[in-house]
Amino acid sequence: MRREWTDEQFVGGAFSSGYSFTGRDRPSTPWDTKPVGELGSSRHFLNNPNSCQSLFKSSHLARPGKGEMMSERKYVGIDVDKINLEVAFDPEQPKKSFPNDKGGFKALIKLFQESAVDQVVMEATGGLQNPLAVALARRNIAVAVVNPRQVRNFAKAMGYLAKTDAIDALVILKFAEAVKPEPRPVKSKQAQQLTDLIARQEQLVQMLTAEKNRLHTANKSVRKDIEVHIKWLKRRMKDIDNELRRRIEDSPIWRVKDDLLQSVPGVGPKTSAKLIASLPELGNLNRRQIAALVGVAPFNRDSGSFRGRRTIWGGRAQVRCALYMAVLSATKHNPVIRAFYQRLLEAGKAKKLALAACMRKLIVILNTMMKNQTHWQTTRT
Repeated sequence: MRREWTDEQFVGGAFSSGYSFTGRDRPSTPWDTKPVGELGSSRHFLNNPNSCQSLFKSSHLARPGKGEMMSERKYVGIDVDKINLEVAFDPEQPKKSFPNDKGGFKALIKLFQESAVDQVVMEATGGLQNPLAVALARRNIAVAVVNPRQVRNFAKAMGYLAKTDAIDALVILKFAEAVKPEPRPVKSKQAQQLTDLIARQEQLVQMLTAEKNRLHTANKSVRKDIEVHIKWLKRRMKDIDNELRRRIEDSPIWRVKDDLLQSVPGVGPKTSAKLIASLPELGNLNRRQIAALVGVAPFNRDSGSFRGRRTIWGGRAQVRCALYMAVLSATKHNPVIRAFYQRLLEAGKAKKLALAACMRKLIVILNTMMKNQTHWQTTRT
């Protein structure tokens, strides 16, 4: 069950109104685990389904200036499942189905090139969309992977209450034409491997926790087996840690990023690796955009004279989990975060709220450091 921590007006300049931290008791349980894109070659595009940047950037809503013409892009909506790809080229034409394999990808790419398609839009489906997105990006076809929650809400608003693959493809097409999602760079093969290693590491942590809990109530007949499995899990976690460090050290770009991130008191090797893999936009956005993208920026809940409490939600849960653990250390060892945290507590703010505010402050500091390519300074004020 979700819980909500709320408090009155926030102090310290972080937020200007009431604020609440909405999440789960343990930050290690993510709200959303949809895959995200990474900045890379300008030729490869993949949109981030968890991005909140549209709240701050709405260039697609701009009106053409005097003497300008608004060019219409040709979109294609694709509904992806394990077996088939349902493709919608035009709302008035029947949908086409292709197999979800290399043969289907090749046929689709040929058809898109012949039809002069400008952009392909699909939902994030737990990773099933990644092979197709990569195949399209390698042929210089712009791809946007959007959040399925947004598409489903759009479908309900349009009156599509039924749900089938053909309907989903049509809805994605209409969503693309109305919203015009911005394509983003696709992850490189090395970046995807780093992300997979981190995901596997988190899975091992969950299994280790479960086995330790079972050990307390286990009978003698199974206790030894559980103990052997616990030892194996610890050994595998150590192996993955070493593999993560090796991959980061082997990449000149990642090595520089890792050096900058770990110069901040409170940010260790695990947090650094997760930020490199899961937040490639770090240093390329402004402070409001990066906070919203991570999910530590408050959103208004006002109507008329009513002023609701500001609430944080959405964003990238895996990054928030890493920031939470980093902040727990930073409130003790980082002079800037520690002073900020103590000031909030002295003002009567709840500890959960103060920690959430410190997470926002920390990610803004890291974003500025990455943008300016500067290390942490102990005399920072």
